[in-house]
Amino acid sequence: MTKVRNYIGGSWSETSETLERFDPATGEVIGTAPMSGSAEIEAAVDAAKAAFPAWAGTPAPGRADILFRAARVMESRKEELGRLVTQEMGKVKIEALGDVQEAIDMAYYMAGEGRRLFGNTTPSELPNKVCLTLREAIGVCGLITPWNFPVAIPSWKSLPALVCGNTMVIKASEETGGCAEAYVQCLVEAGLPEGVVNLVHGTGEDAGAPLVVHPDVPVISMTGSVETGKIVSQAAAPMLKHVHVELGGKNGIIVLDDADLDFAVQAIVWSAFGTSGQRCTAGSRIIVQDGVYDALAEKLAKACSEQVIGHGWDDATTVGPLVRPSAIEKVERYVKIGQEEDGARLLCGGSRWTGEGELAGGWYFEPTVFADVTPDMRIAQEEIFGPVTALIRVKDLDEAIEVHNGTPYGLSGAIITKDLAASMKAMRALKTGIVYLHNGTIGAEVHLPFGGVKATGNGHREAGIAGIDFFSELKTVYIDYSGGLQRAQIDT
Repeated sequence: MTKVRNYIGGSWSETSETLERFDPATGEVIGTAPMSGSAEIEAAVDAAKAAFPAWAGTPAPGRADILFRAARVMESRKEELGRLVTQEMGKVKIEALGDVQEAIDMAYYMAGEGRRLFGNTTPSELPNKVCLTLREAIGVCGLITPWNFPVAIPSWKSLPALVCGNTMVIKASEETGGCAEAYVQCLVEAGLPEGVVNLVHGTGEDAGAPLVVHPDVPVISMTGSVETGKIVSQAAAPMLKHVHVELGGKNGIIVLDDADLDFAVQAIVWSAFGTSGQRCTAGSRIIVQDGVYDALAEKLAKACSEQVIGHGWDDATTVGPLVRPSAIEKVERYVKIGQEEDGARLLCGGSRWTGEGELAGGWYFEPTVFADVTPDMRIAQEEIFGPVTALIRVKDLDEAIEVHNGTPYGLSGAIITKDLAASMKAMRALKTGIVYLHNGTIGAEVHLPFGGVKATGNGHREAGIAGIDFFSELKTVYIDYSGGLQRAQIDT
């Protein structure tokens, strides 16, 4: 049993009321986290606001040095952090360690940006005049992070914000408070000054909401559901805040007749059942050309039957638990919906999995595939966020693209084919922020922008230079050394 704490103004603290934390592999209580509210948010924002002038005034290479040291600290604790990821949200070992590696990679990458943070210089239309842009910090950032990438996503948000000179308050997910605390501990050990990063635990209603509307927090970055994203956007709009919301996905993998089906099955299994389907990039629709549909369905059903369900830290496990009982209940509802929709056929899975011994109390669901799904069915349109995928039959590439684009979401899309022309056509035609050619729908790299279109987000991106863009203001500077009054657009 462990107690997770808030970190405010350089001090670790608890609250009188607490939230229980669970191990999804066993269903057992593993500790508590603070039940914070407006008072804790107010204190954290005050600390971040007080720390902002000195941190923003620190030369960017100096800020970057701390990020570099944080990467080294996380490297030294990679297995410890990975175990915590598995314990709190259930990821299998290779994915849990990968979650931590993303944070390490992001820390090294953003440390490198500390010696760049480039603006632009451009010729003036007037003589004896220089034009340029500078990047400046914005202020206190409110970062609301999810449970499914409990180390990686806090790093995606906090590290670009830090290297740009911002301070912050992180509101971590209730399920993964231990991961958030351990991540912040790495930043503190690396030498981050007091007040620059503050961590507050609590529910969205009690802690997240007051952070979003706080007048001294000009920047909000949140990852979660479409419904929550709309609430956050609406609440922040009257204060004209910088708002980034990263929301859901209903990602499709197109498989054409010339595809290597054994490889396609590997890509589908990884995309559909990685993190037990609890990824916004999960491959939840498999759009298959008619010539290979039956063969692919048979191979996929066999591959599903070979998946090993169990505790995430067991090397043999390929599918771990879902994060909470309500997640299991949601998947069950959608399986029932799929079985009742006219024409859909349950190909494999479809039930809870009950382990033995300590795993008997865990929250597991079998990898599930529906066949003969039509594009308008609810299981092909709505995000399930569990180990469920749907096979959709199409006649050709044009129909596949139409089906792929026919959902409210637009995060990740993929095509598996040996036809270069088809790949290039799909690359342009798929209405998503991310496209994979000859792969599944998951696997982001930190130096590239991450995000989507349509209901997946509001146009901003995380990671790469896009992260720097969101967490910095551009200031345009004109330097006129002509010695006289020159008027742009007039004296030309």
